[in-house]
Amino acid sequence: MKAKTLFDKIWDSHVVSSIPDGPDVLYIDKHLIHEVTSPQAFAGLKQRNLPVFRPEKIVATADHNVPTENQHLPIQDELSRLQVQTLIDNCNIHNIELYGLNHPYNGIVHVIGPELGLTQPGMTIVCGDSHTSTHGAFGNIAFGIGTSEVEMVMASECVLQAKPNKMRITIEGNLAKAVSSKDIILYIISKISASGGTGYFIEFAGSAITNLSMESRMTVCNMSIEMGARGGLIAPDETTFEYLKGKEFSPDNKSWNLSLVKWKQLQTDKNALFDKEWIFNAEDIGPMITYGTNPGMGMSIVGNIPQLNSIPKESRDSFQKSLDYMGFEPGSKVIGKKVDYVFVGSCTNGRIEDLRAFSKLVKGRKKADWITAWIVPGSKKVEEQAKKEGLESILNAAGFELRQPGCSACLAMNDDKIPEGKYSVSTSNRNFEGRQGPGARTLLVSPLTAAAAAVTGRITNPGDLI
Repeated sequence: MKAKTLFDKIWDSHVVSSIPDGPDVLYIDKHLIHEVTSPQAFAGLKQRNLPVFRPEKIVATADHNVPTENQHLPIQDELSRLQVQTLIDNCNIHNIELYGLNHPYNGIVHVIGPELGLTQPGMTIVCGDSHTSTHGAFGNIAFGIGTSEVEMVMASECVLQAKPNKMRITIEGNLAKAVSSKDIILYIISKISASGGTGYFIEFAGSAITNLSMESRMTVCNMSIEMGARGGLIAPDETTFEYLKGKEFSPDNKSWNLSLVKWKQLQTDKNALFDKEWIFNAEDIGPMITYGTNPGMGMSIVGNIPQLNSIPKESRDSFQKSLDYMGFEPGSKVIGKKVDYVFVGSCTNGRIEDLRAFSKLVKGRKKADWITAWIVPGSKKVEEQAKKEGLESILNAAGFELRQPGCSACLAMNDDKIPEGKYSVSTSNRNFEGRQGPGARTLLVSPLTAAAAAVTGRITNPGDLI
């Protein structure tokens, strides 16, 4: 029997049919939706007089456009209020489970899926959101789809999809002090570029990956999309199984052992071939930061921005344009630069582990006077856990406020926008022009590096404060 990758095993077991010289019809186990990319899909079904084929396979939440303060009050922004209400109406019509504002399961779609046990090994999972790749941390095929595909899955529980190539990225060794999974993925993207994964589905492997917690693995898979990949996944192991045990929608006691038998088979075969391989050493990775306007423009926090002559000629104009937008010079350092905003949250770093890391560093210190900080849990469950563990008290004592769940300042679709020209040290996933607000300047970092900036008011190596 031919050796198979984990990706091949899951994909092939979900193919309903294949179109000759075309895409596969892929069955979808779980469909996640939110208020931004679902309204047009529901409207398309209505126009064609089609029902939702399997509503029990769909879970909805409100996250992108919601405020992170006063969620008990009506949403003030008219468009946001309309989108959230439209989601409520559509879920009622089609009998779809909705975790709306103030529901105990509400939160960012890619945070609530794993923490509720909706995300499980061996599944195919889609959502009208590119960072659906997050769920691949559990050993499944998870990817973002467009609005027309959202409608397709609603109508048939299948999606037409061309099978991508396969890449494996292996990271071996032990991480240094103050280095986290966010630094791992920023390092990888800086090495292979923001387009280096285009056309591929990536399996992350190696001792540095298997030593990560599930929440850290989610961060790595979340940003696989930022190197152009279709998605990323990590083979499930005891860490995965322990995380899932006892979750609200995980298999119950009767079916748990049977599920484990299936899940333990989800490994890449020893001699399976990948279309491309990368190998990195964990010891080479330090605290990372981006300096440009795509996630591939990253470097060690103590490093120098590349000189213009080190950039390929065909890319120099765009490179310089990016630095002009950011207000940086080629060859300069960013360490010590004064910043204005700090954002901790998003589907990349809005989990309890991230809030713990941030709180641990700021404990006993004070927020810099000029810093505006938004500390936003990824879900109601994360918010409740942060309070239960006393993290909110630590944050308050240091001058911070724990806000309510939502996508927040990850993207400029709600009230939490960074003003034009201001520098934002952010734990989110994208630093595109205007991503956090028109003219906003975003520097992507880990929660530890965000904490260091929050208490010093400047870009600071977190290793110096630990």
